[in-house]
Amino acid sequence: MAKQEWKPGNMLYPLPAVMVSVADKDGNYNIITVAWTATVCTNPPMLSISVRPERYSYHMIKETGEFVVNLTTESLAYATDYCGVRSGKDVDKFKEMKLTPEVAKKVKAPLIKESPVNIECKVREVLELGSHHMFLAEVVAVHVDESYMNEKGKFELSKAKPIVYSHGEYYGIGKLLGTFGYSVRKKETGRKKSRKKKKK
Repeated sequence: MAKQEWKPGNMLYPLPAVMVSVADKDGNYNIITVAWTATVCTNPPMLSISVRPERYSYHMIKETGEFVVNLTTESLAYATDYCGVRSGKDVDKFKEMKLTPEVAKKVKAPLIKESPVNIECKVREVLELGSHHMFLAEVVAVHVDESYMNEKGKFELSKAKPIVYSHGEYYGIGKLLGTFGYSVRKKETGRKKSRKKKKK
């Protein structure tokens, strides 16, 4: 298979497309869509978002040191794109997209009610890397929509139909291919399988 060599660039795709809600010191809200986001640590729980300094939300985050990451879904795809291309200087994104701000527990930035998962964050460090500045933040609270909890108490995000971003395009998530560790998990022998069938 032949391959082309391109100049260095960001080709780490797909990525989660998240809506980050913020508030300034006066209590004004805004939403910015971010694809440059990542998990960076388990203990303490930390994540990162990278934002261009010229973006309207950047100074809100820099001033308050707080934000909320809201996971997105197929039903929120239009709002996700809108909040990434329109500026909060010009429009009230909550109002225009009919999104509902909810009071967070640990930060002043609001949650987006329609999102299945809201992650409250407090900035611990800002890395000025170049075109984007990375906000390294500690997760201080997480909220999940109870409608996606199954009878065993497991949260099933897949039922919310999350979306990802890949090189300028939004996609839904495909079928389940495996679970963590399935490549090394011992397969059941034919005899064990037949016993289970008889028990049923």
